[in-house]
Amino acid sequence: MEWFEDETLWTDFSEVLFSAERAGEAEARVASSPLLRVPAGAAVLDLGCGPGTYTIPLARRGAEVTGVDLSAALLDRAAVAASEAGVDVRLVRADMREFVEPDRFDLVISMYTSFGLFADHDENMRVLRNVWASLAPGGRIMIDLYGKEILAREGGEPKIIDVDGGTLVVRGTVLDEWTRFRDDFLLVRGDRAYRAFVVHNLYSAVELKAMLVEAGFADVECFGGFGAEPFDNHARRLIVRGSRAPEAVPGGA
Repeated sequence: MEWFEDETLWTDFSEVLFSAERAGEAEARVASSPLLRVPAGAAVLDLGCGPGTYTIPLARRGAEVTGVDLSAALLDRAAVAASEAGVDVRLVRADMREFVEPDRFDLVISMYTSFGLFADHDENMRVLRNVWASLAPGGRIMIDLYGKEILAREGGEPKIIDVDGGTLVVRGTVLDEWTRFRDDFLLVRGDRAYRAFVVHNLYSAVELKAMLVEAGFADVECFGGFGAEPFDNHARRLIVRGSRAPEAVPGGA
């Protein structure tokens, strides 16, 4: 079983990984970011949507949003949150390596380092090609990551975080000559301790741009934040955007 298939990760750590503060941050970004601006009625795919952190704010602004995730527990949370917000969203339980709906979406987003989860490079490329096929001509992909350059600058020091009713310890480890990264979580609440981990590929801007070009995307560009800041030594995130050009064919052929 892959780590992301373990539902105990998403149930035990859900309130920590998807906090109210993070939901408020997403709401503010959707309201202000030029990278997330879509017209009312636009078809948006939130790939790896989790509990609807971005799905619901986008729907509030009039987008027709489909949220896809492998976790049934997180999709249940997304359904409850959508109902409480009074918005209609479409939620699909699927593996992003398999999910394709040809020519359907105007925007596909992948947030919070939800891309690059698979050890096999070809499987991550398969996800990108699925997205290319699922975009309408002229549609865009936007991937938000904690990039390699940012990790190298910040050092990945262990973190001790006060959370509701307990303490969270996060320790990161660079793996395989800076190609992968592992975060180990220890959550202590009262006399109980919960452990979990996540592992993902560690991409630089150049590496991720090359992957999008290989998958067939055009006009690939990088940003250092949701205000469309340049990707430079002040960048807080690695955000890569590309488009499916009209009349293009997959793989750039």
